[in-house]
Amino acid sequence: MYHFIASIVKGILTLTGGIKVYNREKLPKDGAYVIACTHTGYIDILWLGVSLLPRQIHYMAKKELFKNKRIGTFLSKLNAFPVDRDNPGPSVLKIPSRLLSKGEIVGMFPSGTRTNEQTALKQGAITIAQRSKVPVVPAAYVGPNTVKELLKFKKAKLIFGDPMFIASPDMDAKQAREHFTHELERKFELLRDELQNGHN
Repeated sequence: MYHFIASIVKGILTLTGGIKVYNREKLPKDGAYVIACTHTGYIDILWLGVSLLPRQIHYMAKKELFKNKRIGTFLSKLNAFPVDRDNPGPSVLKIPSRLLSKGEIVGMFPSGTRTNEQTALKQGAITIAQRSKVPVVPAAYVGPNTVKELLKFKKAKLIFGDPMFIASPDMDAKQAREHFTHELERKFELLRDELQNGHN
């Protein structure tokens, strides 16, 4: 189901302008990792997913999206799993940790919002990667955010950064989480700047 839907989505997105992907070679060739991407709409979710094919991403999604049974079933077939953002329980760590232990990719949007406003990054991506001893790959997207914007046929851009391992001999676990959360935010800013100013 995932590859079938993804191929259809890729075809539609390509017809509406396509995407230029930078630094794809920075993605780990195999094994588990967390991919953390900037989030300004819902088109970035789609482009991120098809850009990693044939590998599949397992996305964290807010539980409200699963209230409709049909939509929830559809999202589950696309490897999405629900998370209660307001009252996060054990599943916030348990499900992604289990997926990562199987060598899968977990996709997260640390800002937790769909706006362009600067938002303090949540520590979820860093905490999960630290717990599972896998790298975090930062990614930034610039391009259409809605169907209306897609129909303007502007090319989207996606860039990957160097994988980050959440560990340091000079820090305890809490200090490492805080340090790498700030580092991830800094990487996002650098990658966004590179897309907006350095790549045409």
